[in-house]
Amino acid sequence: MGADFKVAILGAGFAGLCMGLKLRARGETSFVILEKADRVGGTWRENTYPGSGCDIPSHLYSYSFEPNPDWPEIFSAQPDILAYIEDVVEKHSLSSHLRFNSDVVSAAWDDGAALWRIGMADGSSLTCETFVTAWGQLNRPKLPPIPGRDDFAGPAFHSAQWDASVDLAGKRVAVIGNGASAVQFVPEVAKVAGSLTLFQRSPNWIVPRMNRPYTAAEKARFRAEPSFMAKVRGDIFEMAEARLEAKRAGTLPVEEVPIPLAHLHAQVTDPDLRAKLTPDYEIGCKRVLISNDFYPALTRPNVELITEAISAMTPRGVVDATGREHPADVVIYATGFETRSFVGDTGITGVGGLRLSDVWIDGPEAYLGLSVTGFPNLFMLYGPNTNLGHNSIIFMIEAQADYVLQALEVIAAAGPVSVRQEVSDAYNADLQKALATTPWAGACTSWYKTADGRILNNWPHTARAYAEAVARFEVQDYELVRAVQPA
Repeated sequence: MGADFKVAILGAGFAGLCMGLKLRARGETSFVILEKADRVGGTWRENTYPGSGCDIPSHLYSYSFEPNPDWPEIFSAQPDILAYIEDVVEKHSLSSHLRFNSDVVSAAWDDGAALWRIGMADGSSLTCETFVTAWGQLNRPKLPPIPGRDDFAGPAFHSAQWDASVDLAGKRVAVIGNGASAVQFVPEVAKVAGSLTLFQRSPNWIVPRMNRPYTAAEKARFRAEPSFMAKVRGDIFEMAEARLEAKRAGTLPVEEVPIPLAHLHAQVTDPDLRAKLTPDYEIGCKRVLISNDFYPALTRPNVELITEAISAMTPRGVVDATGREHPADVVIYATGFETRSFVGDTGITGVGGLRLSDVWIDGPEAYLGLSVTGFPNLFMLYGPNTNLGHNSIIFMIEAQADYVLQALEVIAAAGPVSVRQEVSDAYNADLQKALATTPWAGACTSWYKTADGRILNNWPHTARAYAEAVARFEVQDYELVRAVQPA
């Protein structure tokens, strides 16, 4: 008996939808997109906090095959990005392939039938020949293990699970964490809160957000001249690629970082506050953030920056390492995401019941970020070591989806395939050597790497180099996997 679908895709964010759109463009209709929520959008559906937006210009942070002449500004906000995603789904009639409220909890390779069996939280299941995961890297909120955290008596929530029902006007708000999300929502919350206390573990390098609205004349030209819009996208891409070399480890010591330091000095005149906001590590070691209003927000009279570590939480607020209790009515966690497992709570088993969680016990890795030995016809979009620190992940996702399309042709002709172990091992060894020369290997703690310094999330080269690496599905890198007949 054949599978229910040729392809099952996990996730209806940018990556999963891209795979579906490319399948449709090839004339393939036997596929389903499984989404745990009740609508599309992925991270742009979930991150609804005030000020939420993207740090990649919109003309590049969109599908190359679906340009949008009506982006309202250079760096568009979350509602506009989500609207774009929804418009693309409607335009390409992708809804018939979407299955909402389908939380995938298991995916098992059936050795005898040579197909994947996918199980959902509601007890339903389906089978497919090829399983494509698009679960993302930043969608599993992480809360810090602070003693007494659950004792806090007021509302408390993670920035990625924003509780809009909580009225922050006039409240004493404690924000724990100061990463990319906090940089966006702190200025907005500070405008309405009675007081805002920001707990910073370490400062970030921040550069100006060169944003502005597009004029009506510019939008009209984008609509009338698609080639001009493509040129704008291409120019943004090339500028982003050029920035990568400037972030190589050791090229820019702290005292020689003119733009972010000038940005800090121009916006923060108080020497003590400025010192607290000056990183002591090379630029790029952590994610470089962009903001025009974060520093000014910290100079407001109702905002206090705390750099002492947090020792505990009480029903009344947050206690720092000096023993000082900071009263709070509301606590907002801007503490990032769990980025090590990639699979979340999804149990995936391959040939002979091999568990992906066991294979990845020391950290996730995959060939080209796409394939893992022992897991036939399983391909990951935005998998291990495909995150970028300088360019658009949408570009990477499109390249990966094209690679999967080539793989599907081989599978249709020859049967299931699994990447060879020696090929994957050699690839990942070279990858870690290259990553050791990047600023992410520097003297800082970040979500990019493990405690022993292994970098699991990022790609060390240009985005163009990755596209070249996945431009051709090399059959010799894979081995055929035959169905195992019962004895």
